[in-house]
Amino acid sequence: MAMRHVLAEACDAYAQQARQPVDVVAVGGVDAMKRVQRGEAFDFVVLASEAIDRLAASGHVDAATRADLARSEIAVAVASGAPRPDIGSEAAVRDAVSRARTIGYSTGPSGDYLMRLFAHWGIAETLASRLVQAPPGTPVGTLIARGDVDLGLQQSSELMHLPGVDIVGPLPSGIQQATVFSGAACTASQDIASAHALLSFLASSAADDAKRRHGMAPIG
Repeated sequence: MAMRHVLAEACDAYAQQARQPVDVVAVGGVDAMKRVQRGEAFDFVVLASEAIDRLAASGHVDAATRADLARSEIAVAVASGAPRPDIGSEAAVRDAVSRARTIGYSTGPSGDYLMRLFAHWGIAETLASRLVQAPPGTPVGTLIARGDVDLGLQQSSELMHLPGVDIVGPLPSGIQQATVFSGAACTASQDIASAHALLSFLASSAADDAKRRHGMAPIG
């Protein structure tokens, strides 16, 4: 889901340039992984790079077509108009999390990282009853906007387009974790060459502006 806005814009540009329609299905990463593993007839898949590597190892995607597409950082968000906590340092973020009534996180790479970070800080058990994991495919921002959580942490690209959500800012550099999103042609595809051509476009500078507009950074 983190790449859905980037893919919508960049694939539309590619479709116009190549005169080939592109239909993007945006679902949560857990669901996308399972559907590719089941052999559904997708031409390509975009997921966190570690997930693409696992699909390549199991033969569900063509490793020769793998391409790193964008880098995404974790941001902190609150409901629109709510007080914005200080997140200028690791200590400030820890204090903000510790004071929050409820904290939202995702099922994706950012959520996995945050659980490790809370454990490293020694506050995982203290926070356990206040942590709310967004269901697969549901942005953490949705939980923030409807008042289910006071503080949310997720990929910036998944928070920035949602009404009712204010992004406080990215995690500070000392505890920031960037996720690389990659793509590959699925071995179930009937046209791997066309999927590879699209992925090459998405990895090129032609798609860089779309990535920046939607809260991500180009690779390199």
